[in-house]
Amino acid sequence: MAKQYDRDYFERWYRDPALKREAIGGAARLSRKVAMAVATAEYWLERPLRSVLDVGCGEGAWQPVVKKLRPKASYLGFDSSAYAVERFSRRRHLHHAAFGDFAMLRPCPPVDLLVCSDVMHYLDTRELDAGLPGLAELCGGIAFLETFTSGDEVAGDTHGFRRRPARFYRERFERAGFAPLGSHLWLAPGLVDAAATLETPR
Repeated sequence: MAKQYDRDYFERWYRDPALKREAIGGAARLSRKVAMAVATAEYWLERPLRSVLDVGCGEGAWQPVVKKLRPKASYLGFDSSAYAVERFSRRRHLHHAAFGDFAMLRPCPPVDLLVCSDVMHYLDTRELDAGLPGLAELCGGIAFLETFTSGDEVAGDTHGFRRRPARFYRERFERAGFAPLGSHLWLAPGLVDAAATLETPR
C-alpha cells in the first residue's frame, strides 16, 4: 500500500500528544534546529539570512519559525503531499513537487539556506540521485540535509524507511559538491573553497 501524506499522517506524527516519545514534532526542538541552521548560514555568508528553500517541507513547519527569526527573509516550500500544499500554500508559500522533480525544477535563484529535513531516507535511490544535483545548484549558502542511516536508532515513522549506511549519503552529498559541517549541515559547493582547513572535517 502506497504511503499517504494526508491529514491523518500529519496529525499522528506531528501533533498527537499520546505518542509523546514516538511523535516527531515538538516546537522547542524545531526552533532550536531552525536557529542553528539560520545562524550557520549567516556565519558563512557574513550577513543576515535572505532566502530559504525547503524541499520536502511537509506542512511548511519551518516557515513561521524562520519568519519569527528573520521577518524579511523569503521562504519557499515544496512537497509531494497534496493535503499539505492545499492547506498551507497561501499562508506558508508551499507548492507541489516531488524530490525527483528537482532534476529539472529551478524555482528560484540559489538560496542562503536550503532545507531537506527527514526526506531522503524515504526515497528510492533513483529519485534521490535524480534530484540531489538540483538541490546543490539551488544552494548558495548552507544546506540542512537531515538524514538518518542504518547506524542510527530511528524513532517515529519507520514505514518506508530505507536502512542505508552513512557512506551512501556522504558519497552522494560530496559528489554533488557539498562539504560536511556537522549536525546535518553542509556547505554549498560555491563556498567550499572559502573554508579554512579545520572548518570542515575533510
